[in-house]
Amino acid sequence: MEIVNKIMELRKKNNLSQEELAEKVGVARQTISKWELGETSPDLKQAKKISKIFNISLDELVDNDIKNILIEKTSNTEKLAGIIIGILKAMGVLFVIFLVINIIAFILFTFVRKEPETSLVKETTLSCSIGDNDYLITIGSDAYFNCSNCDKKMQVYLRDITDWANLEHSIKNIEKYFEDNGGNCETD
Repeated sequence: MEIVNKIMELRKKNNLSQEELAEKVGVARQTISKWELGETSPDLKQAKKISKIFNISLDELVDNDIKNILIEKTSNTEKLAGIIIGILKAMGVLFVIFLVINIIAFILFTFVRKEPETSLVKETTLSCSIGDNDYLITIGSDAYFNCSNCDKKMQVYLRDITDWANLEHSIKNIEKYFEDNGGNCETD
């Protein structure tokens, strides 16, 4: 709708005569008539007064429909804000999960952690035999190993089955080796 029709529509809707509107705008009645006939148009100052009189925006007066543009811009802004809020929420949740996992891991490793078994034995000597051969085997927690009368192959194997951190376990391994090979061991 053009401004000429809009002014006439608003004037009639508000029960104003051309003369009453002219008085409020500060122009002659003939000026209002020319506006409504489309011969002239109000200047910016006059259009501003008309919009105030009828309590409408200048855009509504000149039928400049910017509502859709504003709604679209607002809608796009709200969508973007929603996406950003969603990303921030997801990051917050991931951070909390990461923090909880770290706290649980800290508690487990600090308080629940099982200390490795340590042998009470620091050094021991075993007297072992297979058939007519006697062997004296001495092992210590400081990685000490001595086997008198052992051939190289037996020494390598016995070293491999020795657990330096747990000599009690090592004694069982050596005893089992001799038992498996038809011999026996005694601990001194």
